[in-house]
Amino acid sequence: MVQYGFFFDQSRCIGCHACSIICKMWYDIPPGPLKYMRVYEWEKGSFPDIRVYHLAINCYHCENPVCAKECEKYVPGGAICKEPKYGAVLIDVEKCDPVKYGCKRACWQACPYGSIVFASDDPSEKAHKCTMCIDRLEQGLKPICVFACSMRALEFGPLDELKKKFGELQQLEDLPSPKEVKPAVVFKPIDPKKQLIPYNPFKALQLWRKRGPYAPPNLPDVIDRIEDVTDPPKEIIGRNKLVLKPSSVEELQYYTLDDEG
Repeated sequence: MVQYGFFFDQSRCIGCHACSIICKMWYDIPPGPLKYMRVYEWEKGSFPDIRVYHLAINCYHCENPVCAKECEKYVPGGAICKEPKYGAVLIDVEKCDPVKYGCKRACWQACPYGSIVFASDDPSEKAHKCTMCIDRLEQGLKPICVFACSMRALEFGPLDELKKKFGELQQLEDLPSPKEVKPAVVFKPIDPKKQLIPYNPFKALQLWRKRGPYAPPNLPDVIDRIEDVTDPPKEIIGRNKLVLKPSSVEELQYYTLDDEG
């Protein structure tokens, strides 16, 4: 078997959601939390060292799919398999029956990336996930998310070829360790932050605090304290971390910046 996989360039992703939207359109998935491709945006740090991160994440079709192994503990023969031609990890939705087998979403619990998704929080909901667009592969086409990415942040092909072309990095900052599951993915991380124009950021902040000579009189300063910018309260930053495994579909929608789907 030739293991196929994905390449994701975090330095090029702008969080436009084109990959997620086209995936839903291709598979005729209605608006809502059922999404094979999730796009995250989160913020870290404070002025002047602040970064916004983006991550487009589907299923990485692991070489050691722990989701399938966990499923086999409950479902006779398993409802998740690794097909032999491309190495895609696929769910047989007809065999998936959480109520009958009492699995309590064991596949989702096992997956470190949260790639198993559900249409609602109802315990009877069947599991779904990215199929590697195996229908398109059989036609000689690339996965629809790769086709739709205008920033060319996504690529697809035999995993060995991707590693030769892009390197062997398989873990981005904030992502779990790849050692156990061996994901079929290669990453390029976000570029280091650079100061393009030399300036004193704290002097700039002091100047910005005042409103300038043309502002109406008697207006208060833009900010009361410099510390409100350099050390803001954590609670005012809504998405300050990557949450791959939210506790509910509502939380998933929140962290993927998509209240409707």
